[in-house]
Amino acid sequence: MDTFALGSLPVHRVGFGAMQLPGPGVIGPPRDHDAAVAVLRRAVELGVDHIDTAQFYGPDVSNALIREALHPYADDLVLVSKVGAFRDEEGGWLPGQRPDQLRSAVEDNLRSLGVEQLGAVNLRLMDGKHELPADQQVTLEDQLAEMVALREEGKVAGIGISTASLAQVQQAIDQAGIVCVQNAFSLLDQSDAGALDLCRRSGVAYVPYFPLGSAFPHLPKVNDNLVVQAVAARRGATPAQVGLAWLLRHRDNVLLIPGTSSLAHLEENMAVSDLELSLDDVAELEGV
Repeated sequence: MDTFALGSLPVHRVGFGAMQLPGPGVIGPPRDHDAAVAVLRRAVELGVDHIDTAQFYGPDVSNALIREALHPYADDLVLVSKVGAFRDEEGGWLPGQRPDQLRSAVEDNLRSLGVEQLGAVNLRLMDGKHELPADQQVTLEDQLAEMVALREEGKVAGIGISTASLAQVQQAIDQAGIVCVQNAFSLLDQSDAGALDLCRRSGVAYVPYFPLGSAFPHLPKVNDNLVVQAVAARRGATPAQVGLAWLLRHRDNVLLIPGTSSLAHLEENMAVSDLELSLDDVAELEGV
């Protein structure tokens, strides 16, 4: 299956994530502005109709690049953003979980992208590893209610949730009729399988971040796995392509948003759609 729907909006299963377009650490302008614009335009030429972004990428950088490169947008281009965090002057990540902050962030995204409605907006929850300030300790029920209000006002077409537990995903499905979930998932980290399968049963798109393993240096990477490398060599592909192709085959509600600031890497990512893994390949990979 080449497409899956974000609510009422069908998109190709390989999209584009804009997080790598700003400078190092997702801070400041890109190293090569013209190259970043060229990557966005080439992505759309290659069939990308789902771009994932956020106002806090840069901050303010990725949305500005998307608007410069692609506005006025094609009718079938679905722009998805996320809210729930901010950046400080040093590049640190700050929570922005209050309903009024969620609303303000959605409106900031609308203005910077130059649209009246976003295809979907993900509510990015905090991971619970650090205690939130008192003013940020709000209920998921109140957060989802604000997101539903924004949808009813026509500012977002669909609601998503990110970094969410299985119980939170279920609550978001029940209360808000979400269209997508963004959680960590890869061949090497399938701890979120319960949420993935809940999404599949509910017709909800699942958009894995860290699809090739955690970005943290001390944690394993799909590209470094010897089995993945062996399958890649047999298929004439890269290990990254094998890891992404496995995700597409693993569940039909998976949407990929690999990001890059390189044209060559973009072409490599988009070729994943044409990589056919055999039953033997899949069995070998499942053994990992």
